[in-house]
Amino acid sequence: MTLFGSAVFVLALFFFFPVNSRPTGVHLRNMESFIRAVQQVEDSNPGLSPLALVRALRKTAGHDDEMTIHFLGASYNLSDSEGLERAILNATSFSFFDKAIHHIVTDQGEERGVVLAPDGTTVALAPLLLGIESGLKAKMEGTQAVGIFPLTLGRTLGLSFLSLQDLPPSFRLGPNGCWDNVEYPKMFKLPRPATIATDAVISGGMDGVILGMNISSLPASEQPRALSEILKGYYSFILHEGLGLDAVTSHVSPRRREISRSLLESLDLQSQVMETLALVWKLEKTEWIALDTGVGKAVNDGLKEFVHKYWDCPQIIPRCQWGAKPSRGTPIPLSLPLQFLYVHHTYEPSSPCLSFLTCSRGMRAMQRFHQQDRGWSDIGYSFVVGSDGYIYEGRGWNHLGRHTRGHNDIGYGVSVIGNYTATLPSRYAMDLLRHRLVTCAVNGGGLAANFTIHGHRQVVNYTACPGDAFFSEIRSWEHFRE
Repeated sequence: MTLFGSAVFVLALFFFFPVNSRPTGVHLRNMESFIRAVQQVEDSNPGLSPLALVRALRKTAGHDDEMTIHFLGASYNLSDSEGLERAILNATSFSFFDKAIHHIVTDQGEERGVVLAPDGTTVALAPLLLGIESGLKAKMEGTQAVGIFPLTLGRTLGLSFLSLQDLPPSFRLGPNGCWDNVEYPKMFKLPRPATIATDAVISGGMDGVILGMNISSLPASEQPRALSEILKGYYSFILHEGLGLDAVTSHVSPRRREISRSLLESLDLQSQVMETLALVWKLEKTEWIALDTGVGKAVNDGLKEFVHKYWDCPQIIPRCQWGAKPSRGTPIPLSLPLQFLYVHHTYEPSSPCLSFLTCSRGMRAMQRFHQQDRGWSDIGYSFVVGSDGYIYEGRGWNHLGRHTRGHNDIGYGVSVIGNYTATLPSRYAMDLLRHRLVTCAVNGGGLAANFTIHGHRQVVNYTACPGDAFFSEIRSWEHFRE
């Protein structure tokens, strides 16, 4: 067996039987397992370049479609100092690649080729690795990066817009899904039929754009890090107590939406997607794309929805992802748009949560308290803001909450995890609420454009919520009214 053949074989076995995982022997589909597997290959094969490794993964996963070959070359024709050859895989390793890298959605709604990232989001590996490979190819060859957007997002978005153009734009993207178990993830299922551009594929595409562009723009004197180190730096960071993302200057996964926007917004996305579709037609002889006179409108409408859903709106962790119990009653619908946004702090938990696991634990604790101690049907808040860079779904956009006595039917109640009597939430957490969630709510029809922000204490006499320090801060916010 060649050097690469043995490397892939080790990778396959390691991922299928991850070291120190529980339950023993179960194939866990999370990013940590994937990174450990990649590092095992690197440690076992000194000198294996990151470009050789991502090419090898593409080769064995069978991702040599016409567009990939156009920009990156056919993996089975590529050779380098490691002497890449087609790997000889047994049934076990085939199962690994089928589930870990090759993206499909089954008839039963299971999305494969995705992994759970440490931040609680789900990422498709194929577009992520294509973006990294594009950046590595440009860096190692000393050329300008080409094809990053078409390979990671452009083709997927364009085809999704066109394949479902008879549906409203909001149904041409997504959906998100949930794992069977976030500690030991084995299966990711979607709640409705999938588009080509599921949330996991778009997250993987945005990550591929970010990492590919980062790598391709490295100084000439700086060599790319090993693939495992690239992934660790982006996904396995540690936030600092009290500062959260305020102290992070590097590109990390909770910031994928704002970073990808900063990298791509200056491009004419309409032209970029149209050019990508023209290339798809040329390479794949997909004549229906060229003949359909409604392509431009479908792309324009789809991109407006993409910008709203994935750039204007923050990432919201759904109830099923943080482990919510079902509501004990029938949720009561709200009459939208609402006129008010009521700001809270949780008080307990008293410390900011800095990771998906701690934020999820806090959400479950609050729901238990609200359901069991207070006898409510569900967690009271509409949404909860963590200091991990994400917003957590409580009762959501459409259902009556129980957060601000006497005012629940006219406003959303949004709480920031922590006690902010003497200190402020992180700047990033406050911006998530003040700018991102509010913009999403107004553009999506949840809040009226002339909405009013109130602190909890302004309309309920017996509380000091959202804390003296935080209340003093929100008094300077646009839309605040005394």
